[in-house]
Amino acid sequence: MTEFISYGPPNADPVSLPTFHVISDSVGLTAQAVARAAAAQFGVTNPAIEVLPGVRTFKEVREFIEAHGAVHRQSKGDGRMLVFYTFADAALSRELAAYAEECEDLVAVDLMTAPVNAIVHMTGRKPSTKPGAIHVADQNYFHRIEAMEFTIAHDDGRNPQDLERADIVLLGVSRSSKTPTSIYLSQQGYKVANIPLDPSTKPPVELEKVDRTRLFGLMTTAEVLLPIRQRRLGRAAAVATKYADPEYVYRDLEQARALMRKLGCIVVHTENRAVEETAQEILRYYERVHPPSAPTPAG
Repeated sequence: MTEFISYGPPNADPVSLPTFHVISDSVGLTAQAVARAAAAQFGVTNPAIEVLPGVRTFKEVREFIEAHGAVHRQSKGDGRMLVFYTFADAALSRELAAYAEECEDLVAVDLMTAPVNAIVHMTGRKPSTKPGAIHVADQNYFHRIEAMEFTIAHDDGRNPQDLERADIVLLGVSRSSKTPTSIYLSQQGYKVANIPLDPSTKPPVELEKVDRTRLFGLMTTAEVLLPIRQRRLGRAAAVATKYADPEYVYRDLEQARALMRKLGCIVVHTENRAVEETAQEILRYYERVHPPSAPTPAG
């Protein structure tokens, strides 16, 4: 039987959330992402997840479920299980669905069949039955790797001579989510550079040459930024007071706004937003001018 893999703590909140059991004929990353997103809706950001990857036969699935159900009954007196599964093999999906119907203690959620069937219905095309197709090392895969390498090499103002090669350039004061937004965008295949703005430092002159449709300013409020910077400093706050001083923070933000207006960049607010939301707003503007179907414009 294929060995399973455990992630997360024994359970961040065992009373409110069960362990997520992920079963896949690939590596299970898709189901894990859905499980984490679902858990986050209940305030749990690091749920317990047990993964059975690389499944080839239903016998493996049944043994996994029976073994874990027995453990739950012994340790908690409750054999109920929550399973998220993704199979490229439709026969495996049908077998597990039928098995779940017979087991009153098993809640099994098929994350693949409905989306695939919807595409079949819309297009009439026949789906591949190859597991892990999303992870194939094709041209798009290498493009994303190149974008991530570029983004890491151009984080926090490094290598400003390459700004014109970036698909997207982000500007913002310290702790305005520049780096996490950059990394997220790079995972979507965009080459991103980010430039920190600080009252005591001049921005690189290369910014003047960047196409304005690629230039985005990340803006937040002092009310949001102050506690973030204070937490960042921790015990060093008493020494490095300027960084988290209210007057300095207000001046920092005002000078950043002035520069963004001067450069004519698009301003996106990040306060009380997830990185994904910020990135999607950036892409809504960007893709109006640079459609995603076109080759990477900045090469």
